[in-house]
Amino acid sequence: MRILWTPDDEQKTTCRMGQFAKDHAGIDPTAPDAFAQLHAWSVADPARFWRAAWDACGMKGDPGDETLINGDKMPGAQFFPNGRMNAAENMIERGTHKDEALVFWTEDGRQESWSRAELKEKAGRYAAAFKALGIKPGDRIAAIMPNMPQTIAAFLGAAWIGAVFSSASPDFGVGGVTDRFGQIEPKILIACDGYRYGGKIFDVSSKLSAIADNIPSLEHVVVVPYEGGSVDFGNDERFMTLDRLMKIGEGGGVPYRAFAFNHPLYILFSSGTTGKPKCIVHSSGGALLQQFKEHQLHCDNGAGSRVFFFSTCGWMMWNWLVAGLGCGSTLLLYDGSPFAMDGRVLFRIADRERADYFGISAKWIDAVHKSGQHPAQENNLSAIRMIGSTGSPLSPEGFAFIADEISPTAQIASMSGGTDIVSCFVLGNPLQCVYEGEIQGPGLGMAVEVWDENGKSVIGQKGELVCVKPFSSQPIGFWNDPDNARYKAAYFEEFPGVWCHGDWAEITAHGGVIIHGRSDATLNPGGVRIGTAEIYNQIEQIPAILDSVCVGQDWQDDVRVILFVVLREGTILDDVLIKEIKGKIRKGASPRHVPAKIIAVCDIPRTKSGKITELAVRDVIHGREVNNAHALANPQALELFKNLPQLQS
Repeated sequence: MRILWTPDDEQKTTCRMGQFAKDHAGIDPTAPDAFAQLHAWSVADPARFWRAAWDACGMKGDPGDETLINGDKMPGAQFFPNGRMNAAENMIERGTHKDEALVFWTEDGRQESWSRAELKEKAGRYAAAFKALGIKPGDRIAAIMPNMPQTIAAFLGAAWIGAVFSSASPDFGVGGVTDRFGQIEPKILIACDGYRYGGKIFDVSSKLSAIADNIPSLEHVVVVPYEGGSVDFGNDERFMTLDRLMKIGEGGGVPYRAFAFNHPLYILFSSGTTGKPKCIVHSSGGALLQQFKEHQLHCDNGAGSRVFFFSTCGWMMWNWLVAGLGCGSTLLLYDGSPFAMDGRVLFRIADRERADYFGISAKWIDAVHKSGQHPAQENNLSAIRMIGSTGSPLSPEGFAFIADEISPTAQIASMSGGTDIVSCFVLGNPLQCVYEGEIQGPGLGMAVEVWDENGKSVIGQKGELVCVKPFSSQPIGFWNDPDNARYKAAYFEEFPGVWCHGDWAEITAHGGVIIHGRSDATLNPGGVRIGTAEIYNQIEQIPAILDSVCVGQDWQDDVRVILFVVLREGTILDDVLIKEIKGKIRKGASPRHVPAKIIAVCDIPRTKSGKITELAVRDVIHGREVNNAHALANPQALELFKNLPQLQS
């Protein structure tokens, strides 16, 4: 297995993780097993580690006199039970007022920049306006907004006064918005009037009245001018312009108020393709401390860093990105299609803005690879020192493409976690080598193991990814789940007292991690569990195939593997291509992975964050209804999988 990146002793010593290892754990960061030592130290005593992380990451506030109570219980453990802090203060009050806080790009090339002073002034106006409109700590404020500076200012304004923020991207339909926000009963909705994607402008204002009517708790809807035309809501007193809101909050003047470490900060939602989305409530201190740890110690982001991650406001990576403000970094924001400018827009931003942390999805990397681009030849990407990837497992070919065509010197930091913890279980670190096809290892403080069906920890075997000790970013719980029944069922039912994340994973002999797919989407032909990522890794090497989805079909008292493929234009799925596909899978994975049927389709259903919806496809081919299909980015694609004659024999 090829090693794609190796840190030298100077990098190990000067990076923030290296300094943390030396100062807090007494570990020499240049030792060959430095990270293994540091990780073992971090999970041996969670209270000691998370208190050290508070200090090292510069959390503002009072940690209180206890770090962890009920540390032997999951759920039930509580970090910093007497701690007090303000999330907005932690993200705003870094560096100097002149420092650049946000740089914003649109797909048609417009740019905007806010200094730290401008960000604080605008966030302060939001805070003052929200307070004047009667918002109290714990009240919810929702947003249907692009990834733009105004969205971040609104979020910080809400956090400033202890309100709970929740966001969705503007491409959600009325049903998708209502299914999410209707459950949490927000008092204020912030919404753009329109957005641009793929060169087209989409109106949002036309659905705002219906959304407001469907969510009775809404008292005010603030319309932010962006890509729409003039908006007239007549005499509907619920609606106001952004200018009016800013005048209400003119002058700011609201002092920061310290809230409990476990005060709710925001509510995130599950994808909602198998039922109403789960409303996952995250704590201010718990989420931020975890994200600060990841930004600073794992990604080495801090003052002077220029951090980019492609995300919409409906994906947890937006929340993760915004936390970078609390490390003193400049955030590089983008709204629009990642394939604008012939698929080159994100590299253009990285070049022009001298991004040193560049984050994208694994599927985007695969698409760029298959488009025939040579990014390093077309752009100056020399400033990039780390490339983050998530959303789905990054294939070995994706790793190789990054190293060979994007940057031969950048550290490739694949990561995996999720909305459930608004952070990562496994990710990169600056003390270890990067092996092609592997995530470097677990996060500090995350007692990650892989368990077999008997609850035994295994190395070099596939099993369930679990976390056996509490960590700071465990959710407070689910909204409207007073006895925590749904919360416990989601993560603690498989192995009581242990977080079971639902990933089918493997820990390698040298401590790396491979994610083989979601546990609920694993295939089970002949009683042998197979991760879908193992098949995708082979398919991504075939130029004729642009995309694919693999599911199991119940067949003759067993399960058979069905592979659906989207072909490059001008390609047909003939016997020659089918033989190539099966041969590639048989040789690269195993004979058990070879699909029983390979079927060409023209599109594959995805969630709003771009993830393939294997479960939805599986439901459709079995004749089951897909709940909340409007949660998908392209629900019409489900029709392609109904009543296929190829699946009847």
